[in-house]
Amino acid sequence: MQIKDREQVEGGRERVTVVPESVDDLWHLQYVLEPGDRVAGDTTRRIQRNDDQMRDTGGEREHMWVAIAVEDIEFHKFANRLRVGGEIVACSREDQLGFHHTLNVEERDELSIEKRFKPDQEARLEEAEEATENPDVAIATVEEGQAHVHTVAQYGTEERATITGPTGKGEYARERSELFSELGDVLKRQDADAIILAGPGFTKQDAYKYIEDNEPEVAEKITMVDTAAVGDRGVHEVLKRGAVADVQQETRIESEAEYIDELTERMAQGAKAAYGPEEVQQAADYGAIDRLLILDDRLRKERGPEGEWDIDVDQIVRTTEQKGGEVTVFSSEFPPGQQLSNLGGIAALLRYRLE
Repeated sequence: MQIKDREQVEGGRERVTVVPESVDDLWHLQYVLEPGDRVAGDTTRRIQRNDDQMRDTGGEREHMWVAIAVEDIEFHKFANRLRVGGEIVACSREDQLGFHHTLNVEERDELSIEKRFKPDQEARLEEAEEATENPDVAIATVEEGQAHVHTVAQYGTEERATITGPTGKGEYARERSELFSELGDVLKRQDADAIILAGPGFTKQDAYKYIEDNEPEVAEKITMVDTAAVGDRGVHEVLKRGAVADVQQETRIESEAEYIDELTERMAQGAKAAYGPEEVQQAADYGAIDRLLILDDRLRKERGPEGEWDIDVDQIVRTTEQKGGEVTVFSSEFPPGQQLSNLGGIAALLRYRLE
């Protein structure tokens, strides 16, 4: 994420101009924006023309600049797009004021955001800006007869390809080199800065040797890791062992996995942990929270009109930080976030046990 400009505006608000550079950045912006913010950018809008001089064409699109009062935000991961809708409050065409419009924000689109930024939103922007320097990582897991390729993003891991087919003997067997060749082609298309090649046994070494001989520029990026499984389970092993941290100092999802493991271990021991809104609020009031864990989807929901909790989620965040605790916002896209969701979407690692 590029942060091109920051300035204070009236009413204690701040205007930040950003340029998202990846789908990760669009995902981050989903949780920075909320209803009531003012967002501005260049767009196109369909203009109806119904005058005596011109027949109705059904609307023609015109380029214009608009600022909208945000009402809804939707992240479309598979379309690489963030949709921000609301009423037009400023526009290069005054006759469009008051109409509803949706800004379709894509990579490289410049966007101006005006709001009172909350601490976790400031931290998310900083994280997105710093993440620009992190390498993109692909994880390939391979065993006899199958291979899987995942990519690591800030919002989680995503499966890019599954390659299957029996190898060895038999009518339908395929040469192992076919499997390795297809795997090499998939990894080349990912254009990752680093690749982790994992799996059980010696198949991954054979795959590496084939790729080294046939795709040397891909092989240069590969680090090998032993795992007991392939596919999603193999990827989880890679993350748990910290292999990604060797090429990416510490990814968001690795740290989330560590925190949720620590939480569940403490809960099993009846030790220094709290979960659920009421229990976590009590821990915050006592100044007992060392690290607050909260789910991004739940945080956004509780800040809006559809919130279900009887407590003020922003007050918990503020109290935690004021009393020296850290706040980690989990991604709902990754298994640790799903585990946190099962615990009510909020939990805390405590400095001491609450009676």
